[in-house]
Amino acid sequence: MNHASGKTQLATFAGGCFWCMVKPFDELPGILSLVSGYTGGHTEDPTYEEVGTETTGHYEAVQIRFEPDVFPYTRLLDIYWRLIDPTDAEGQFMDRGASYRTAIFVHHEEQRAQAEASKRELQQSGRFKGKIVTPILPAGPFYPAEDLHQNYYNTHRYDYNRYYEGSGRASFAERHWNRKQDKAELEGRLTTLQYAVTQKGLDEPAYDNTYWNNKSRGIYVDVVNGDPLFSSTDQYDARTGLPAFMKPLHEGYISKKGDLRGGKVRTARSMADCPALTSVTCTMTGLRLAACITR
Repeated sequence: MNHASGKTQLATFAGGCFWCMVKPFDELPGILSLVSGYTGGHTEDPTYEEVGTETTGHYEAVQIRFEPDVFPYTRLLDIYWRLIDPTDAEGQFMDRGASYRTAIFVHHEEQRAQAEASKRELQQSGRFKGKIVTPILPAGPFYPAEDLHQNYYNTHRYDYNRYYEGSGRASFAERHWNRKQDKAELEGRLTTLQYAVTQKGLDEPAYDNTYWNNKSRGIYVDVVNGDPLFSSTDQYDARTGLPAFMKPLHEGYISKKGDLRGGKVRTARSMADCPALTSVTCTMTGLRLAACITR
């Protein structure tokens, strides 16, 4: 629970096969649980086989319990839209039928308002040529799926990876969320060095960079999307000429990637929800210091 306010919420999303709707939310900060299941139908306690007959009215969905003060609902919506084809009313990718339709199931009016605003913004962005048809519906009873379908991307990694690629999800996301105009927008917003560091994984010059030996207090945030990443209280001198931190604020905003350049093994870390690449101890131009937020 959120120790500051004691508040948690539920978010429920249908996006086609629920196997593919868990990994993108898993291990983010403020995410307390993720359950695959069935909702929106007219029968109680349906089984996977019964839902697959398309006679129960249920959607395959995931239900997330989260701390909105740590990871707000609007951020969950941003991730959700990147996982689906919101212009398809008949299913998702290779999976066809009512149980594979998309829907946002809202649990209160604030979620409804945020979901409606997010949907309008996506439609107006022109990212998709067709109409955004994903409905926003009131949440109802949610029935957890069988154990086999929980955390499938971890328990059946080979099958999951083969399905994810073969279904067309991966190529669809690449076409619509990594467009030339998206890259151009970033190039216009970032400096040449920031773009090279965050998008191409390059290093900034040692001893000649913005935050090496920085003495200001504050929270370092991702220069691309504003995620809070590191605190100045965790910064130390690693004798590399580049800023270094003992730990991130939230592991969930960071994903790790092996970096073998230069014949040395190190761990590079990329920021969640964006293709930015940075190393905790080596490459910091992907940050900016929000000095007004101090600890």
